[in-house]
Amino acid sequence: MLSPAAKLSAKVCADDIEEKPTRDGFGAGVVFAGKKDERIVVLTADLAESTRAEWFEKEFPERFVEMGVAEQAMATVASGMAAVGKIPFITSYAAFNPGRNYEQIRTTIALNEANVKVCGMHAGVSVGPDGATHQMLEDIGMMRMLPNMIVLNPGDAIEAQKAVIAAAKHAGPVYLRFGRAATPVFTTEATPFTLGKALTLFDPEAESSAPGTKPRVAILSTGALSYEALRAAKALAAEGIAASVTHFATVKPLDIEALERTARRAGAVVTVEEHQAAGGFGSAVAELLGERMLLPIARIGVRDRFGESGEPAELLAAFGLDAAAIAAAAKRLVLG
Repeated sequence: MLSPAAKLSAKVCADDIEEKPTRDGFGAGVVFAGKKDERIVVLTADLAESTRAEWFEKEFPERFVEMGVAEQAMATVASGMAAVGKIPFITSYAAFNPGRNYEQIRTTIALNEANVKVCGMHAGVSVGPDGATHQMLEDIGMMRMLPNMIVLNPGDAIEAQKAVIAAAKHAGPVYLRFGRAATPVFTTEATPFTLGKALTLFDPEAESSAPGTKPRVAILSTGALSYEALRAAKALAAEGIAASVTHFATVKPLDIEALERTARRAGAVVTVEEHQAAGGFGSAVAELLGERMLLPIARIGVRDRFGESGEPAELLAAFGLDAAAIAAAAKRLVLG
């Protein structure tokens, strides 16, 4: 019988793997949560269709608010709604939410520990042709620095739905990051999801028929690029380099126990994110490990550049975020 990790990693070999945008997981998740809890309301800033907020609007029109192009007002209105017992989800492109209303999120939501869920859609370069203005690459850094703020970056549409449901149950502010492009669905309904816990996608020692196949490098990833991390591990295995893959849907708080255990076992770490290399998930990992252990680390992310127009797959390759770039970084660490 295949272990959960083996079932997940086996999907990398499938030619017909299903692909869905993680924003679809938001739409499905907030409708599900809304049916369970009448306190849930959804606000959007003139982007109901693009954010999938319209799925909630169709089910619960009386609990949906179209704010127009007014992201700052959306954040403050949501804070007021939370103060009287509602659970607001505020939705827009990540470039505008939190990009445009950061001060209002900071002051009226995070500072007050308001029970508001900030949803940033179309994050990362895989937005595609919309280009640099809409390809938000700084949001994880912005939001993880805010006290009281949880930061979630689900890997696929199924996990995104679970993240929304978990966020609805959490008492306090949460930032959720979603993508526009259809990306591989590599988890299942049975895959565990717990806020604050990392998920082992592949462990070469557990899955190998040869005992003692200890990973030589640990690939730590977040968001949809965790699928690229799995592809990289498969490519490395073909070259005789064992790599584990651990997915962090929760960027803040990090699963410190899983991070330390995985890093110590391998002795070298590659972090992977569709975000600026500065300030994001990789920075959080480097900060934590820098206080606890000395080991080589490589961070896969966008290097001090804005995005540009192109097809999602082309952009991932151009910005050094795909499986080939991940595998190359791992080889440099292991082989020198």
